[in-house]
Amino acid sequence: MPLADYADFEHLTFDRRPDGVVLVTLDRPEVLNAANVRMHREMAEVWAVIDADPDARVSVVTGAGRAFSAGGDLDMIAEITEDYAALLEQWRDARGIVERMLSADKPVVSAINGVAVGAGLAVALMADISIMGESARVSDGHVRLGVAAGDHAALLWPILCGMAKAKYYLLTADFVYGPEAERIGLVTKCVPDDDVLPEALAVAQRLAAGSATAVQWTRRVMNHWLSQALPTFGESVALEMLGFLGPDAREGLAAVRERRDPKFPSAPAP
Repeated sequence: MPLADYADFEHLTFDRRPDGVVLVTLDRPEVLNAANVRMHREMAEVWAVIDADPDARVSVVTGAGRAFSAGGDLDMIAEITEDYAALLEQWRDARGIVERMLSADKPVVSAINGVAVGAGLAVALMADISIMGESARVSDGHVRLGVAAGDHAALLWPILCGMAKAKYYLLTADFVYGPEAERIGLVTKCVPDDDVLPEALAVAQRLAAGSATAVQWTRRVMNHWLSQALPTFGESVALEMLGFLGPDAREGLAAVRERRDPKFPSAPAP
């Protein structure tokens, strides 16, 4: 059943403020807010709950503790390399995060307060306005794991920072720190670490105080630029999931767990 109420969520917490701003916190700090199966689903379904809340006008999403999100939980990734039904579930939820954020009525501001990768990065960058800390860093690390860049990257990065930068960072999986992310247009603004959440809340309060129809309709028409690339996104997520069924992903996961460089079966022999 779809999640229908704030009380239905296990790994997201909510602060519903009187100014119409809802602060959404990714809340698994003991694992740097890495997404397990439940949290992955919650990150897809929360936007419809906020849209249905008559008192909510804008949401701000951030991470508990010292990270925004460390991406997918390694146990979840291991499961989808071995279980076809589990992979289909994650394919649905990965699509859901992007498609539901894109089609939601109410604007989203992200406060990127630390590392953001994987599904967490999709939420951070799919936000309409993104505020990132100077020491925060982001990476689409799919190729490091041995799968195609899925989640959101093929859809979003070329539009945000241009094809040349997008190809470089998606093919290398290099990290991008806050100042460089702002310079290339990947995020809206980079601020000192202590100012990330206050700045995001200030932007959200400004949006919440304005014309709801003007803000929501402007968001809607701007998102048509992204909607035109949805076929690219759909193929990228499908190829990502196909990769999880192959030997490179199993080696990539083992390398992450063993803290070593991967030796991908598809790579040339040394």
